[in-house]
Amino acid sequence: MKLEELQVYKLSMEIAEKIWTIVIKWDYFTKDTIGKQLVKAADSIAANLSEGFGRFHFKENTNFSYYSRGSLYETKTWLVKAHNRNQISNEDFEIFLHEIDLIGVKLNNYIKSIGKKSI
Repeated sequence: MKLEELQVYKLSMEIAEKIWTIVIKWDYFTKDTIGKQLVKAADSIAANLSEGFGRFHFKENTNFSYYSRGSLYETKTWLVKAHNRNQISNEDFEIFLHEIDLIGVKLNNYIKSIGKKSI
């Protein structure tokens, strides 16, 4: 299987791009404070999956997947802060929360599957 075929990776890439399109429109102060942190956290979800996927040992892949999960929850925190500070609409915020929950489920399932033989 290729990295690009993993649904959790695809979803992680998509949410990061959606976040980027919102943050890029913010004013300088907001981008420099919340924006940079939010984009970095969102980008790290897929980046850590990639790094783990490329590792030789299953334990390393698992560790990077845990880092990815940490970045997922960090992204959620920055989204809450952005929403509380009126930088993200209620509609976008609800969509992002749903996507984060979905990625979380997929990521946990992926972590459980690491090292098991595929059928």
